[in-house]
Amino acid sequence: MNIVLLAGIIINVLTAIPVVMQLRSHPRGLVVLFFTEMWERFSYYGMRALLIYYLTQHFLFEDKDAAGQYGAYATLIYLMPLIGGILADKFLGTRKAIMFGAVLLCAGQLALAIQGPAAKQTLTYQGHAYAFQVTGRASARHAQLKVGDAAYDFSADKAGGFDIKGLPAASPLPATLAKGSYTIAVQKRDPLYLNVFYLALSLIIIGVGYLKANISSIAGQLYPQGDPRRDSGFTLYYYGMNLGAFWSAIICGAVGQTVGWWAGFGLAGIGMTLGLVVFIFGKPLLQGKGEPPAPEKLKRPVAGPIKLEGSLYLLGLVGVAAVFLLLRHNAIVGTMLGIGSVLVLGYLAWFMIRQCNKVERERLGLALILLAGSAVFWALFELQGSAISLFTDRNVQLPAQGFWTITAPQTQSFNPAFILIFAPVFAALWARLGRIGKDPSPTAKFGLALLQVGVAFLVLVWGARFVDAQYREPLMVLILSYLLQTTGEFCLSPIGLSEITKLAPAALISTLMAVWYLSISWGEWVGGRITQLAGTETVGGQVLDPKLALDTSTHIFGIIGWAAVGFGVVFLVATPWLKRWANRVPTLGPDLELPGVSPALVNAEHG
Repeated sequence: MNIVLLAGIIINVLTAIPVVMQLRSHPRGLVVLFFTEMWERFSYYGMRALLIYYLTQHFLFEDKDAAGQYGAYATLIYLMPLIGGILADKFLGTRKAIMFGAVLLCAGQLALAIQGPAAKQTLTYQGHAYAFQVTGRASARHAQLKVGDAAYDFSADKAGGFDIKGLPAASPLPATLAKGSYTIAVQKRDPLYLNVFYLALSLIIIGVGYLKANISSIAGQLYPQGDPRRDSGFTLYYYGMNLGAFWSAIICGAVGQTVGWWAGFGLAGIGMTLGLVVFIFGKPLLQGKGEPPAPEKLKRPVAGPIKLEGSLYLLGLVGVAAVFLLLRHNAIVGTMLGIGSVLVLGYLAWFMIRQCNKVERERLGLALILLAGSAVFWALFELQGSAISLFTDRNVQLPAQGFWTITAPQTQSFNPAFILIFAPVFAALWARLGRIGKDPSPTAKFGLALLQVGVAFLVLVWGARFVDAQYREPLMVLILSYLLQTTGEFCLSPIGLSEITKLAPAALISTLMAVWYLSISWGEWVGGRITQLAGTETVGGQVLDPKLALDTSTHIFGIIGWAAVGFGVVFLVATPWLKRWANRVPTLGPDLELPGVSPALVNAEHG
């Protein structure tokens, strides 16, 4: 038991009681989806809490390489649900797609638990190699240089060399190695286990593609047209999603650091397995929803004994192989994203010029502006799993005294915790402002979101004034930054996709939703590049110069923070003009069906 676990229990009890009471008045199938999605998010965010540390500390990737891997993975995660939603709507039905996706996710999460030996790193000086000895993981990690039978702490010196602490005068090494007189290299990174790691991520990416968009769609199908419980049902469903994310960072984050990476990843895999079990045994409660649109077509042979249904599953496995190659050569992901974006934006520009009247052109232009704001927001917000995680591990004062212990991975529970606490507050706030005619326009909310996420990073820059002797900022500074990111999320995430669908011409709704996911993917990709810029030199997975790490991170955080604030100000200043471009778009009710649009994609959210 530590302070984070106790706080989690208190938050859970205070927020869960009304949720449990309300679930009793909803279709029983919602309970199935509630717990299925809760465990799926438990597995995903439990893995994410450990991933960047696993890359930098187990495989000993440099920050730049680890950020490239993480960015490519996250980029593909938000592209694949588009494909999975289309396959479900046209052929498989949402239930079968969820089942297949869940099986792939279980396999991928459990494959991550196949840890293998940690990579080894050595220092070579005048032809002699000296190994680094490492104990612990994440914020408890401690690396030393082995010289003879003893191990010694080390750090960077002011001239950029290598200082060995407490080294005896008779040692074969000098206590200070001049810059350029030595080399540090990774000697053993087992290719077998590295390929297992890439395979695991590939399974997870395709699994999310088949599952993520479709499980939200079934939740909507449980309610008949006009059912007044539908809105509150989705509120309960998203509570379950964030409940899983909240506990995953707390539990998997603690287990991964104290027991082993394999245990944290394995626990996330067990969570996904529990979600699959709940979904299988809860099938009767789904009232036949989510079944294939044309079951007889799935039985049609397409290649010898292979039927259409089987071919769609094989397509998923082919997708796993393709993603595996992309992860091994992650620079290709950015190139593909760029080419796809140019083609899509070129088509939209042609459509605006040739096919739209003045009103449609203005609405589409406003949608594209909002999509640009979305990409900027997610580029900063999604640094929680990469740059902010590394910053937390290296430059934040994390208590480590029995009950008063918080591990670096556990800090990723702050965002879902604030969502659980403040979601009712913001829901009531927007409702109150709407009743009195003061509800900010979507453009203004996007501006507020960008302002808050920008200020969140400027808070981390400000916190550098209060560092201790190890160049670590107070924990409260990090908590304040997470709070601002979460309040920014409340201003953008709930209304983003809905607003895009309202602004799009009927012929472009599906295309604009694809661009919405494209904007998130761009945010993830740019976030990976930002993490590369914020990275610093590490040895044995441990930062060599904590002051340089602090200075580098806060410098980059300052740039992106002010940039986001600038974008936010532009959105707010331009709101009176941009509001006119909406041309009085009507509010879409929860039961409105959009022509030509995958229901799975309408209901899918960023989380």
